[in-house]
Amino acid sequence: MGTLTGCTFSTLDFNLTLKTRRQIPRLPSPKKPRRKNSSCFLCGRASVNTQRICWVPRRNFDRLRCYSSSDSGDGDGESSSSSSGSSGNKSTDSTTATKAVTTTEVDEDKTRANDYDSEPPSVSSRPPTISPLGPAYNNFQVDSFKLMELLGPEKVDPADVKLIKKALFGYSTFWVTKEEPFGDLGEGILFLGNLRGKREEVFAKFQRLLAEVTGNKYNLFMVEEPNAEDLDPRGGPRVSFGLLRKEVSEPGPTTLWQYVIAFLLFLLTIGSSVELGIASQINKLPPEVVKYFTDPNAVDPPDMELLSPYVDSALPLAYGVLGVLLFHEVGHFLAAFPNKVKLSIPFFIPNITLGSFGAITQFKSILPDRSTKVDISLAGPFAGAALSLSMFAVGLLLSSNPNATGELVQVPSTLFQGSLLLGLISRATLGYASMHAATVPIHPLVIAGWCGLTTTAFNMLPVGCLDGGRAVQGAFGKNALVAFGLTTYTMLGLGVLGGPLSLPWGLYVLICQRTPEKPCLNDVTEVGTWRKTIVTAAVFLVVLTLLPVWDELAEELGIGLVSTF
Repeated sequence: MGTLTGCTFSTLDFNLTLKTRRQIPRLPSPKKPRRKNSSCFLCGRASVNTQRICWVPRRNFDRLRCYSSSDSGDGDGESSSSSSGSSGNKSTDSTTATKAVTTTEVDEDKTRANDYDSEPPSVSSRPPTISPLGPAYNNFQVDSFKLMELLGPEKVDPADVKLIKKALFGYSTFWVTKEEPFGDLGEGILFLGNLRGKREEVFAKFQRLLAEVTGNKYNLFMVEEPNAEDLDPRGGPRVSFGLLRKEVSEPGPTTLWQYVIAFLLFLLTIGSSVELGIASQINKLPPEVVKYFTDPNAVDPPDMELLSPYVDSALPLAYGVLGVLLFHEVGHFLAAFPNKVKLSIPFFIPNITLGSFGAITQFKSILPDRSTKVDISLAGPFAGAALSLSMFAVGLLLSSNPNATGELVQVPSTLFQGSLLLGLISRATLGYASMHAATVPIHPLVIAGWCGLTTTAFNMLPVGCLDGGRAVQGAFGKNALVAFGLTTYTMLGLGVLGGPLSLPWGLYVLICQRTPEKPCLNDVTEVGTWRKTIVTAAVFLVVLTLLPVWDELAEELGIGLVSTF
């Protein structure tokens, strides 16, 4: 009587291995203890054998193969053809039997297929060696896509999709022709089709109906159709509608740890601003302190007792730098409040050269449209730039006043070569004689205004989710932001913008701010012409502010370079 010891089915071949039970005389042996019952770790069926194979109908072989093993390690003397632990003649007989399968044996086995569930065959106690490339490996390997589906965000309910399609879309509004995944991980649904009305009116109607049908469960986005081959017959790009659950699409609340980190960063920013104020008095500082601020190889900070007398005189400059930062953030919040947009707490970035690199402020709610994105993004830089420009102008006027010589500080004239725009303004105010010298006496307000304008210009660069990147994305779209971003990264890498600060600022953007802002609810309706004009003018002023003046041009314009002829 033959015993079935291995069976493998695939889409390409059919392999059935039979082994003839050999009658081997055995010596009488004591009765073995009763073995523990075991169960298949896939199907859960109990088995009294050392190991069993849970046989399923042939049509299901490709989908399921179950094994079970007992807790005991002894076997029953039988071994399968795939077992690596067989020895001696048993392994040889098994291999021979595998190669000697005939059509008659296969037909005979088919007649016994119904008896396998009632009397499973006995096989080796060792688990079979499964090839990593065989079908068993494909059955047991972890499906990474299914794992991501389990661990990822909750997807849209198919029942809700049917209800929404029936209640929202139709012949007179938007005729759905196709559905695709939507969202970062494909957790939503993107409805593609043909728009049958004015996009703003249709979208407003859809939002109202969605709230009536599903309540506060989903967010509906109107976005440009991806990979559209032509424009909409009514003008503008073709549109599609994306559906996401609110808990997936809306940003999470600010956590306690984020508040703690923001507070610590603010303390560090205060320290860096005070240090900037102390460094501005370089002509009054002791030699040990001057060496720390001017020598690149100096690592150990000077004695704090040497700096304490200069802290009081450094506070006005520190107040000016911190005031620009606060004005910047207040401008964001004042523009966001009427539009019911929530913002996160600002995370200030300390910097010794400028006092601060600005702050990271995140949107804590979805923006309604692109115009709102432009308004909120520009409000902060415009507020900070207004205060910075005021301090810079007042400082230049005080610097040119002969009666204010006691309040002036001496700075290297090469400082004014860091910005073409600010250098020209300083040259026009202070005059050729004052600027064309080794050092220039200026009021501390000039330094505060200079640092504020430079920081604002850096934050208005059109890249990532900086204020400039958000403004360009809202005014001209995401594709335009990609082009602007590549140009900006190239100019920063070459040192064309920002001078010596281009490398640290570029690294900061790549680490913290490189990702573009998420789409608005209505991410299709374009902003007005005047908003585009303002954004273009702002980017142009940013380039002039961050563009350094090379020596030849500085000599010709009389900006901070002493003639050696």
